[in-house]
Amino acid sequence: MPTAPGTPVVPGGGAPRSGGNLRRNAVWAFVGAVLASAGWTTAVMVVPGMVSSDSAPRSLGSYHLSDDFCATAKPTKLLQTYSVSDTSAPTHHSDRNPALDSMNCSMSLKRTGGTSDSEFASVYLRADLHKAVNPAPELDANKELYRARGYQVTDIPGIGEEAYFLYKDDGSDKYHSVYAELDIRDGGMTYYINYSASYTEGKGKPPSKDELRSTLQSDGQDAVRAMQK
Repeated sequence: MPTAPGTPVVPGGGAPRSGGNLRRNAVWAFVGAVLASAGWTTAVMVVPGMVSSDSAPRSLGSYHLSDDFCATAKPTKLLQTYSVSDTSAPTHHSDRNPALDSMNCSMSLKRTGGTSDSEFASVYLRADLHKAVNPAPELDANKELYRARGYQVTDIPGIGEEAYFLYKDDGSDKYHSVYAELDIRDGGMTYYINYSASYTEGKGKPPSKDELRSTLQSDGQDAVRAMQK
């Protein structure tokens, strides 16, 4: 978070390596601003809402922390195409803090029936419950930073207050690295799920952009509902 997501969003960490082919770190960008002028000071004194309206924490509603995010946010749709690698068990971690609760899950995957380097993939999921700040500006900044780095960015309506899908098929010659991510924000909750894989032209290929968007959207919607139960 986006960090989510976000990095959203949803700030987050990196996805694991799979089959020696994956080299990626999911890094959320944090953007800060310093405002120090007499004019700004005057505006804050006269209209304090100019500051508090953007930074004030947003409601978390019924969202809550879970101790096993791999179980809570299990990517069921993605696991119709992949299975969890039998050489690397999923890992998860949850943190509680007065300002921020967070939970994450990492999985190494193997495509069912795959026979090439494209059979391996990684998925990383993270959700943050922001209790001290409004995460919306961070989510917006993250989206623009991805766009500036050449990722395709698609807004996804109907999930939380805002959501977007990121995609990039990058590489040189015949070797490609595929990255896809869905970021969601709803009030003070940010969630993201990212997928990464690699392939060589002529030796198989991961799911298409549209297939990944549909899959991550389905798993994202399920995760958002699960965090409210």
